[in-house]
Amino acid sequence: MPQTRTTPEGITQQLAKALAHPLRVRILTSLNRGISSPNQLAQELDEPLGNVSYHVKTLLEYNCVELVKTEPRRGAVEHFYRATERAFFSDADWAKIPASARKGIDGVVLEAIGQDAAAAMTEGTIDSRIDTHISRTPLILDDEGWTALSKVLTETLESAMKIGEESTNRLAKEKGDGIPTSLSLLHFEVPPKAAK
Repeated sequence: MPQTRTTPEGITQQLAKALAHPLRVRILTSLNRGISSPNQLAQELDEPLGNVSYHVKTLLEYNCVELVKTEPRRGAVEHFYRATERAFFSDADWAKIPASARKGIDGVVLEAIGQDAAAAMTEGTIDSRIDTHISRTPLILDDEGWTALSKVLTETLESAMKIGEESTNRLAKEKGDGIPTSLSLLHFEVPPKAAK
């Protein structure tokens, strides 16, 4: 049984457990973009339906996804889910997660970023808009600068999520498809030789 969601610690541990498997992270990422069924997810993620169904059920048990609707399909019932949790941890939450789990979550996120970028390069969408932003900016920071920059990035993410929600609401009214995008925010310490 998942840990109770009545305390922030319970929520943090629950989300950490839910994200302990790379496929669950990929499923949750997809469901953050919109409603989908295990069958649709299996096709999108190129994974066996049985594996996807198992991990969707696990995410459901951890209250990270919710059942939105069911539809009859050729003598069966197809279940459609959406994400209830955004895979985001505050600094305090992150500190409570074991280092091995943090490393695993980081690896899955970095792998997903790489896959998004590779797909965008292959399909030619990465430079299809003139206002695309891609940059790499090595910096030397003191502790105060590190904290200040981390705060700016958290605020940027919060603003981006709000913009995403507003866009989703407008698209629902307009019945439009929208522009699939990937926003990646990275800020991490590098070994001294790599900071150039």
